[in-house]
Amino acid sequence: MKHFDEPLNTTQADQFGRASAALLRQGAQSLSPAIKDRLYAARMKALSLRKPEKVRVQKPVFAGAAGNWTGGSNHVWGTLGWIAPLVVLVFGLIGIAHWQDESRINDIAEVDAALLADDVPPDAYADSGFMAFLKNGPLSDSDSEDSSAQLTPSK
Repeated sequence: MKHFDEPLNTTQADQFGRASAALLRQGAQSLSPAIKDRLYAARMKALSLRKPEKVRVQKPVFAGAAGNWTGGSNHVWGTLGWIAPLVVLVFGLIGIAHWQDESRINDIAEVDAALLADDVPPDAYADSGFMAFLKNGPLSDSDSEDSSAQLTPSK
């Protein structure tokens, strides 16, 4: 009893292929030229409608020192692709920190200049109206009588 479900080994598959090819050659020789032409036309039509095969291109892939997988010549551009934005980010953060420090230093310098150039004693700056005083500037002589009456609390 033959087992048709069992797969063929390589030698049996080769023998089967050779025997099938020989039978097909014998059968093709006995066909009329009109049938051969029709079969040829059908074969050409089938080949023209066939989808193109996908071509696999193999490219060497190596593991880099950082553990990432790199693929040959794109290594330099791949590395720059993530290092360049990182460098821009770091320099941007350094620039923002420098700008904030300069802004804070300028604000402190303005307050110090106001303290040194003003006639008001330093104890007055501990008062809650300090910011209002700096915003309004020094009081003129004509406004000093009106504003001193307004600033002194009534008892």
